[in-house]
Amino acid sequence: MLIREFVEADWARVGPIVEEVVRAADTFTYDPAMTAEQAYRVWIEDPPGQTVVAVDGDRVLGTAKMGTNRPGPGSHVATASFMVAAGARGRGVGGALCRYALDWARDRGYAGMQFNAVAESNHRAVELYRRHGFEVVGTVPGAFAHPRLGRVGLHVMYCRF
Repeated sequence: MLIREFVEADWARVGPIVEEVVRAADTFTYDPAMTAEQAYRVWIEDPPGQTVVAVDGDRVLGTAKMGTNRPGPGSHVATASFMVAAGARGRGVGGALCRYALDWARDRGYAGMQFNAVAESNHRAVELYRRHGFEVVGTVPGAFAHPRLGRVGLHVMYCRF
């Protein structure tokens, strides 16, 4: 597996991953009815942020985006988001993308990385982030409307560098 910067030609393979994850409505706070154009604008980061793909040959296994969490006085903290294709889950793609994003942020001098909205019901992601040094610093009760579980909490998670 290789993680490399997203190029425009990748959207044909990244777009369906984003659509699949967003339409499931069980992990991301994005509108499940968003259009492909809206998905592109939300997922593809402008510099100094970056969007990457994890590939195996010409197959896109997953994608990540990373950048500054907040402007101005909060600009010393990074953020990132990750999506893995259904057929590639459980094979270490998410962990590799998380490590890439953490290295990216450290190399750019950020003080840490913050995830603003991790559904507490997304146990695999929460545990993956904990293994990579994140901690839950707060939970907003009932802030995420899960399609099967009803309202669940959204964690704010942080990794200090």
